Amino acid sequence: MRTTFTLDDDVATELERLRREEGIGISEAVNRLIRLGMVNRPATRRYRHVGANVGIKVDVSNIGDVLDLLDEASSVAPPSNVPSVKR
Repeated sequence: MRTTFTLDDDVATELERLRREEGIGISEAVNRLIRLGMVNRPATRRYRHVGANVGIKVDVSNIGDVLDLLDEASSVAPPSNVPSVKR
């Protein structure tokens, strides 16, 4: 596959260093560096949502109603079973 792309200066420098040290062409150097990046990817952690019971059930099919409900709730004291947050 042929393509055109722009390299950042640090990447171009490393590419040129590898190309000279190994006596390889630019395409081979690019492929090697890309393969190294593909192999050495950091492990990803799966996202896990943790919910909490806040004492209310809300139909979230209408976001406007939810926002109104939240605005109303923020103007009154929290229920006794909801811990207060210190800032």
